[in-house]
Amino acid sequence: MELNGHVVVEEAATDVIALEQALGHEEPWNDRSFLDKIVTLQRRRQVGTQAPETATIFFDRSPLCTLALSRYLGFAPSHLLAKEVDRVRGESVYEATVFFIRHQGFIHATAARQIGFEESLTFEQLHEQTYRDLGFQLADVPPGPLTDRVALVQQTVQRLRH
Repeated sequence: MELNGHVVVEEAATDVIALEQALGHEEPWNDRSFLDKIVTLQRRRQVGTQAPETATIFFDRSPLCTLALSRYLGFAPSHLLAKEVDRVRGESVYEATVFFIRHQGFIHATAARQIGFEESLTFEQLHEQTYRDLGFQLADVPPGPLTDRVALVQQTVQRLRH
């Protein structure tokens, strides 16, 4: 997908949840295979991304996010997840600085996202710590109007390119 002249690779977990729920699995996140399904789709999307070498590619989630999710759910990382985290780190698939989009102070539950606001804060902290533990720098994108957040991301991309 392209947005504002940038390649965007869509988030995978929501699509995995939607498919699993369509197949009759109401809470697929309780199944240990759930994380492997996410990381498999993430890899397929990452490897299949077509973009010029000079293009900025935005990934809406990564295997590191899936690792954070496994920790949140209380699952040890599967062999597949651990291998994919090692691959993306070893191949420097992602920049060393990643955007960390902060919550807006509320959460809307959906069929795919059924956690409450307090739980989302716990997950946010775990997510942040996972990235830091793996050596990534976070470019903080604080709560605010969408236009301000987009402008901050664009400014940061320009600064990091130079």
